[in-house]
Amino acid sequence: MSDGSGGQVMTDQGPILATMTKTAFRQECSVSAVISATPEKIWRLLTDVSDMVRWNSTLTSMEGTTELGGTVKMRVPEAPGRVFAVRVTKHVPNREMVWTQGNRVMFLGVRTYRLTPNPDDTTTFQMTEIFSGLMLPLAAGRLPDFRPIFERYAADLKSEAEAS
Repeated sequence: MSDGSGGQVMTDQGPILATMTKTAFRQECSVSAVISATPEKIWRLLTDVSDMVRWNSTLTSMEGTTELGGTVKMRVPEAPGRVFAVRVTKHVPNREMVWTQGNRVMFLGVRTYRLTPNPDDTTTFQMTEIFSGLMLPLAAGRLPDFRPIFERYAADLKSEAEAS
């Protein structure tokens, strides 16, 4: 699905292209994709922890619960041996889910998933992750470039949601 221009993923609805902005104490990465599936179908994929590794190439393992207040533990290829534990701090079925890790002052990661139904029976999926805090300038050099990871995530989700 890559068009050869730096990893950008092309789809029938156009490119899936992540954006990133950075300042000293804030880093934001965001991606969106138009998916030919209902928000309910996409939501099931985003919240079925037991099946996510099968279709999501950005994960190597995942366990936990995506219900409000739940904890999700995951491993990713970019950080072998490391387990990331996030807490579900917002959960609006078929619309929005927020995962939070860390603390607001020192280092905080907040990932937001949004699903917006479109008039043409497609759904716009958006995923944004914001890192902030006093320790971000020290940690920023160890963080990967999230753009290709987010593009791959959105392409995997789109492919799985449209497959059946």
